[in-house]
Amino acid sequence: MKVFFQEGILKMKLLDFSSKDIGIDLGTANILITLKGKGIILREPSVVAIDQITSDIVATGVEAKEMLGRTPESIRAVRPLKEGVIADLTSTGLMLKNMLRKVCQKYNAGKPRVVVGVPSGITEVEERAVQDAFLQAGAKEVHLVDEPMASAIGAGLNVLEPSGKMIIDIGGGTTEVAVISLGGIVARTSIKVAGDAIDEAIIAYLKRKENIVIGQAQAENLKIELGCAMPLVTEITKEIRGRDIDSGLPRNLEISSKQIEEAMQKPINDIVEAIINTLSITPPELSSDIMENGIYLSGGGALIRNLDNLVAQKTGVKTYIADSPLECVAIGTGKILENFDKLKKILLDRKHTN
Repeated sequence: MKVFFQEGILKMKLLDFSSKDIGIDLGTANILITLKGKGIILREPSVVAIDQITSDIVATGVEAKEMLGRTPESIRAVRPLKEGVIADLTSTGLMLKNMLRKVCQKYNAGKPRVVVGVPSGITEVEERAVQDAFLQAGAKEVHLVDEPMASAIGAGLNVLEPSGKMIIDIGGGTTEVAVISLGGIVARTSIKVAGDAIDEAIIAYLKRKENIVIGQAQAENLKIELGCAMPLVTEITKEIRGRDIDSGLPRNLEISSKQIEEAMQKPINDIVEAIINTLSITPPELSSDIMENGIYLSGGGALIRNLDNLVAQKTGVKTYIADSPLECVAIGTGKILENFDKLKKILLDRKHTN
């Protein structure tokens, strides 16, 4: 009797070990991993550093990001995801394998079932590249879900009911605009203008207007600390250090939020235009729902000051910033795993397994 009881416990443990599910926001700038029942368990920059001689991983995540632009010839630090999709399959595979191994070892996740958020404009070839990367990294099976769908679920919207919901997910590489009803995307726009494009616009502006060159990391900090879509009530400033174009020497310069607002104007206008274009192709009944329900902003770009006010002003629709906007896609994939039978119909289900 005792033996059978112990065998039963062992079987239950084995079932627990093999049934861990993982949700992933495979972002251009950051990767977030959520474990069913645990919430978000890993948040790392989408960066990997590889030894050029041995092809071994030197570092991933935060440690690798700190190496960008600072490595010797023997080490290559890269962001293998570009505009929301895999640009370097080998580097992405190594990065994911390292991250999944850490998660699986820490939480005894075995070979997990994985749900991954991907851009809504992804091609079948790009879908296969994402799935192959996770299968090679040790996943048992891989399901894909549109990022805006996962983001809407993560923002707490009921995507299954017959009522129009509008979500704008502004990530690192892409901005995804989607109108959702009855578990499907009715109207969508995906543009390759998002956080990275805003950083590049800030770099170009300072080079053109102030004759100074800064790196992407400093541009990102300026976006976070000074960035705004409309003028602030109280202007703020920050001192930066860059390289003077004429002399080639380091130079300090004080930058204002008004300057960064001007620098960001073009990509911000592109995002607003994508929202307006999507509304223009939305069926009238769903447009009426959106007027009542409002527009929801998610992703890192949602945190740009006054962006919600600008969108509301340009569209005439009340606009909200989702709770935990940086985590919406990851939270959404986690909710899909928790309610898999109910929500599996929203997956882009060309499922692949090992």
